[in-house]
Amino acid sequence: MPSHAHVSRSGSLRREIAALAARMMAEDGISDFGFAKRKAAKQLGATDADSLPNNTEIEAELRAWQALYQDEEQPERLHEMRSAAVEVMRLLAEFRPYLTGGALDGTAGRYSELEIEIFPDSAKDVEIFFLNQDFPYEHREPRRPAPHTPEAILSFDWDEVPVKVSIYPSSAERTLRRGQERARLAQVEALLASPPTADDRA
Repeated sequence: MPSHAHVSRSGSLRREIAALAARMMAEDGISDFGFAKRKAAKQLGATDADSLPNNTEIEAELRAWQALYQDEEQPERLHEMRSAAVEVMRLLAEFRPYLTGGALDGTAGRYSELEIEIFPDSAKDVEIFFLNQDFPYEHREPRRPAPHTPEAILSFDWDEVPVKVSIYPSSAERTLRRGQERARLAQVEALLASPPTADDRA
């Protein structure tokens, strides 16, 4: 059975990792909770898996950090990103787009990417669509093969907002990944109609 001192030390390290991961997400634009967590743990020399915080703990630290350091700019950036999301989702309407990530849950900051998922009949249809629109984009490979990995990722800038479009097979649309939130266009338009405030982060 672990000693009281070990549990206390593990809990303290867990909070340190959550706080550092949150700062990395806010300052460096990292959007992947798992990547931020592992990077923070490595930087702090943590090797005990019990010390790793969960996404909810990191999100709480991220909201606290933004409330403290980005109180004025963050709601404006969130509104800007949600406005861009509506425009991009309208453009990609035929591919069944969903908004996910920080622009949806309210944690997006200065360097965050707008994260959109689409579910076309074929990934090639999307690239043909972009080419026909003469719309510049960059093709990115998914980070690693895993369950729920997108078939392809396209990235581009929409005005001043970096956008990441993850392309999934149409059959995956019915599968919601654990802990994931996503919203259709009408829901994002409703969010946009309510201007974000610091309360969005509460």
